[in-house]
Amino acid sequence: MKVIEAKTEQQIKTALSIRDQVFIDEQGVSPEIEHDHYDQTALHIVGYLDQKAIAVARVCFIDQNKGKIQRVAILKPYRGQGYGKQLMLAIESIIGSHQGVVATLHAQTQAQAFYQSLGYEAVSEPFYEANIEHIKMEKLLK
Repeated sequence: MKVIEAKTEQQIKTALSIRDQVFIDEQGVSPEIEHDHYDQTALHIVGYLDQKAIAVARVCFIDQNKGKIQRVAILKPYRGQGYGKQLMLAIESIIGSHQGVVATLHAQTQAQAFYQSLGYEAVSEPFYEANIEHIKMEKLLK
């Protein structure tokens, strides 16, 4: 899978479309919650397999050295095949290229074990966002 920072309007539209499919259509998240003001300033990340976009995320920089990973989504037919891990490793590299040293995220608790397998540690008690249980996790990047 090839992972890029979305730069063009079309690449960003593709990222938003995948998020709509996963979060709005599948998980029932309200469009008003899914699309917020951070979409204007975040780095949008898109993963392509054979020139088809299958995975996305966005990164917001909380401060100079902390990248907050959000809206991680893999299209349903491509889940469970290692693309999530590839996407996350690429995102960590992108955060590092922007001088980030810590990656943070709010993981859906059903995905907590996946993030733990990548070295993320829980740093909060579970809480709800968009009516879905989450937990804050962080990883010190090398």
